Amino acid sequence: MTQATFVERRSAAWNQLDALLARAGRGVRRMQAEDVAAIGVLYRAVTSDLAYATGRGYDARLIAYLNRLVARAHAYVYGGAATSGWQRVARFYTQTFPQEFRRSFAYIAICAAITIVSAIVAYVLVRTHPATAYALLPDQLIPAQIKKSLHDSNFAFDPSTSPTVASEIITNNVRVAIIAFAGCVTLGLLTLYIIFFNGLMLGGVGALFTNAGFGADFWATIAPHGVIELTAIQIAGAAGLMISAGILAPGRLRRRDAIAAAARRAGILIAGVASMLLVAGTIEGFYSPLRLPASDRIAVGTATAVLLAVYFTFAGRAVSRSS
Repeated sequence: MTQATFVERRSAAWNQLDALLARAGRGVRRMQAEDVAAIGVLYRAVTSDLAYATGRGYDARLIAYLNRLVARAHAYVYGGAATSGWQRVARFYTQTFPQEFRRSFAYIAICAAITIVSAIVAYVLVRTHPATAYALLPDQLIPAQIKKSLHDSNFAFDPSTSPTVASEIITNNVRVAIIAFAGCVTLGLLTLYIIFFNGLMLGGVGALFTNAGFGADFWATIAPHGVIELTAIQIAGAAGLMISAGILAPGRLRRRDAIAAAARRAGILIAGVASMLLVAGTIEGFYSPLRLPASDRIAVGTATAVLLAVYFTFAGRAVSRSS
């Protein structure tokens, strides 16, 4: 049997299982008993389809799709259907989000590469030719004269106002992430621009403070919250690019089906991004203002980088292998 014939004959069952799992995700107790039973029947059928497709050496994307469908159904067939709300939240952060991060890594890597390259270019240009800052950055980001460190400039407020400041920071960061994600409506052009411009700001402003003799303090000031914040923005940008790809290159799927599938994946990423920005904003509002040595702030930033790397590399991996 050719792959095209196989997909044509079996895709209805796959779509039915996908729809039932989506309903189960909103609450199994709301479903009819026959629908819950159908998940078990379809799970066994799709498991056979996965084995057949793997044995025939069909397209890797088709096999990956079937593998994910089987893994999702497995959680309900073997005890996952009765999980509580807190258990679903725990599963999201320990399995769903990090697994989707790894699956979407190509899009995330594109955004990260754009950010890194644009930041390096801006940093080098402003370091060697300071006047370039006026061409690269908005006027409000270019102080007339830098006479004190970024830490003193940003955190000269009363510590008792930290909750308010943290709220404002979180709101701003979420706004940037939403714009990066919403860029999908421009077929990814706005997303790419936001990611590129964010890198320019990071490198350009860093160079300005370095030129003024406050470079070490600049990086130490943004390190505690910046690693989480910048990572979250790359993920948000990746979600926007993913939906854009569904529009521009739907592959074997109908365009509306490709967009719907991409939107479900992007929704997982954005939910994770919101949590990451909440953590970053809290750190920036409560920890960053503390008068601590630069070495302490760098250590915290390094620790967040290590923890993120470990989390996204290993969380949920054992579960996906067993499934």
